Amino acid sequence: GNDYNKGLQFKALEATSAKDERTSVFREGQIERINPMDVVVGDIIVLQAGDSICADSVIVDNSVCLSSEAALTGEPEDMKKSKEKDPFLLSSCLVTSCDETRAIVIGTGTHSQWGKIKANLVTEAVNTPLQDKLEIMTQKIGYFGMLAAIMTFVALFVRTLVKNHHLAKGIIEAFILAVTIVVVAIPEGLPLAVTIALAYSTKKMYQDQCFIRVLAACETMGNATNICSDKTGTLTENRMTVVAGWYADSKFTQENFKDAKLNDKVKEIISNHACISRTAYLVYKDAEGNDLPGPAVIGNKTEGALLMLAKNWGYDDEKVRSDAFDETKDKVYAFNSSKKRSTTIVHNKNNGGCTLYCKGASEWVILDCTHYTDSNGNPQPLTTEKRKDLEEFITSMANLALRTLTLTHKYYGAGEMPKDYMENPPDSSDLVLDCIVGIIDPLRGDVNEAVRIAQAAGVTVRMVTGDNLATAVAIAKQCGIYQDGIGCGVEGPKLRKMTPKELDSIIPTLQVVARSSPDDKYLLVTRLNGHGVPNTKVEWEARHKDKPGVSWDTHKDKLLPGYKEEWESTRPGGGEVVGVTGDGTNDAPALKAADVGLAMGITGTKVAQAASDIVILDDRFSSIVRAIMWGRSIYDNIRKFLQFQLTVNVVALLLVFIGAVAGFGEPLNAVQMLWVNLVMDTLGALALATEPPTMQLLKRRPYKRQVFLLSKPLLRNILLGSFYQIIMLLVLLFVGADLFNVPIGMTGCSYFDVKTGGNAKWDPFTHKKTTSTTNVLRCSDFNTYCSGDKTTKCYEDKFEYPAASGNKVSFSQLNKYDEKCLTCEKIDYRHGTIIFNAFIFCQFFNLFNSRILFNDKVNPFYDMLQSHTFIGVAIFIFLCQVALVNVAGEFMKVTPLNLTEWLVTMALGVVVIPLGMISRFIPIEEDEEDFFDST
Repeated sequence: GNDYNKGLQFKALEATSAKDERTSVFREGQIERINPMDVVVGDIIVLQAGDSICADSVIVDNSVCLSSEAALTGEPEDMKKSKEKDPFLLSSCLVTSCDETRAIVIGTGTHSQWGKIKANLVTEAVNTPLQDKLEIMTQKIGYFGMLAAIMTFVALFVRTLVKNHHLAKGIIEAFILAVTIVVVAIPEGLPLAVTIALAYSTKKMYQDQCFIRVLAACETMGNATNICSDKTGTLTENRMTVVAGWYADSKFTQENFKDAKLNDKVKEIISNHACISRTAYLVYKDAEGNDLPGPAVIGNKTEGALLMLAKNWGYDDEKVRSDAFDETKDKVYAFNSSKKRSTTIVHNKNNGGCTLYCKGASEWVILDCTHYTDSNGNPQPLTTEKRKDLEEFITSMANLALRTLTLTHKYYGAGEMPKDYMENPPDSSDLVLDCIVGIIDPLRGDVNEAVRIAQAAGVTVRMVTGDNLATAVAIAKQCGIYQDGIGCGVEGPKLRKMTPKELDSIIPTLQVVARSSPDDKYLLVTRLNGHGVPNTKVEWEARHKDKPGVSWDTHKDKLLPGYKEEWESTRPGGGEVVGVTGDGTNDAPALKAADVGLAMGITGTKVAQAASDIVILDDRFSSIVRAIMWGRSIYDNIRKFLQFQLTVNVVALLLVFIGAVAGFGEPLNAVQMLWVNLVMDTLGALALATEPPTMQLLKRRPYKRQVFLLSKPLLRNILLGSFYQIIMLLVLLFVGADLFNVPIGMTGCSYFDVKTGGNAKWDPFTHKKTTSTTNVLRCSDFNTYCSGDKTTKCYEDKFEYPAASGNKVSFSQLNKYDEKCLTCEKIDYRHGTIIFNAFIFCQFFNLFNSRILFNDKVNPFYDMLQSHTFIGVAIFIFLCQVALVNVAGEFMKVTPLNLTEWLVTMALGVVVIPLGMISRFIPIEEDEEDFFDST
């Protein structure tokens, strides 16, 4: 219900937002503002900086613009678009820089790039692993309860026939008791425990920066076996940064770059270049005018990295540019893809000369350098040895996944500039090399530790990125994902061409997917968990309908993601539980197909967040580890409650069954069962479902999907606890009255008196009323046969009547005898109260034992002060039990106990604690086959 209502609210919000959107189109000779949903193929859309591209389009005018495809591909660099080269504008992307661009629409809806992604967001709802296990367990408990109920009904029915009781009345009583046993057998507190655990964890996880959109995702995350992670914005900060390089004849690695000491003249030369020769700029406030946590780069992210370097050195990029750059005569040249460089020419205000700034691909630009700037800021000849040394340094940085960029300059005196410099910048000879910067999108500070913890917890972490394979592998090594000699990597184009069998063969060691398209992560996820695999031939053909020459008979075993029958045949143990992280629109299909989709809250697009199950509010990978820990805590807390609840139900079921068959009626009456089944369930769920998580949970592997909830250690705990309790309670049932010197039985009346004026008569053979006057039993006969003992015992004991007839009868067998003839002079429920009190205190102390599932802990009071809710619940249960026994009286059919009876029944309950501690030393461990093997 909660998830459904949340879904409706999100859809309503999205629908309202979509109606308010507008885009510009050129129709019938004029520009119109229409809703993007009304754009059709053939429309001419008019785009300016800041506009969202509403449909796949091709540029038709001579303009040049920059498009940010980060939402689609996840990569930060803006793409240069023009009619001559790369004219394609893709839907859902953003125009970051242009005066005005016109493009013709070639694809809308499901035929656009974004539409194809959105089509994959429609997935069928599937059960979580815990839901599957709970359904199986509930079914088995139901069968057990039905069997016990049938056995009870048959036993009581036979007993009724043998004792010649009234058949109709006996059948009704047997049926009622059978229904009661079914009710007792089913752990009705389980749904409440699950709800409490999820609701409590949702609140706590929000404090740990995890916003839960789908409640079931909380527990699913605990048994995740795979995390398929995007690189940009998830493992990295999505912020290009200068972290190494060669600066005026000084080399700095990533380890010592922060401590770099440079001459002020060198800093000025490099900073002037960075601040003047650029199209990017920094902003410090958001659209609402609020301060940003740090400067945001608008435009080229590589230039933004250089601006941040100059800013860190104390230079104001806007002041430097405004002081040196004159829009009327200076010029910034666009990036020249053939020469792999961009150039800026600035006229010097002092001597009439010019300064040319040139930056570009290191291996290209360095070839045109003849000098370099030394540590004092002076030019020196670039020798062959120096050039070779620099080329080797460039290669070493590239091997560390650093993007290298070379900054150079050249001075021209007055009148030395070529005449055609405005069209052809003289940037291909005699350049002075100032620096070679190593730029990287840095890893988040907590990524290495988070990846290590996740791997130690048995979770396979895979990176899916748009980088080339060499760069992707280098980054994956840095954060601990890729392991030489163990892992492997594959590029998206190759992965797409694989057959299902080929992909399955590398999945166990696949750690990096590079050059991925929007479909690659989706294909990988569906192959891992099977959620998106076509179920039938019809679904398969619909999936591949756009591929010419493809047929079911020929290609069903050759195309990914395969089909359900084939997928299941290769995974008899079921699929893996997959968590997917991502922030871009391109991640949305995979987020939706995953068991748990984890979107980034800061850098994530609205589409990605809407497709996710959990939003990581701080974008930190370590928050994902906390989500795993909380998920495992939920799973274990529910198992703790099951351990507690099933012990209660097994004992209650056997006690009621044996008590009824033995002729004691119900040892626990209806109102007492209400306290046991409702209040104890509710409070037990509240106590155990809110236990806080510990890091110990991350030291075990995840469980397989099909593993039964009740492991061997749990069954041991339940059976040993139940065995002691049922033996102790049966002793109290059969001989407890003598041990405590109280009236036997559950009826509650310890002493009867005979009503005056009663003249009814009963046939001792049929037990019915009769009009006969011979060989009958009357009201006055109770005084005759029970003159010295008008107790429950005499009322229920059989005697021979008529004399020498061999017929045995008791007053309790006579139809409505007690109603017509007797009055209760003294009520005493002590026998039943002793049993009830001992039963409750067994469960009270077993609540503490249930905090321990396995053999790793013995003390049931460990970390008790951290479990505030548990302490409160335990105190409440204790006080309620004391109050109920002392004041509930006839309502619960209890009699106040004396101090000795209180101490003895509590002591019988306390025995559960040492018994539970001893049971942990019985060498029963969880089956290794229950755990997922990530190796």
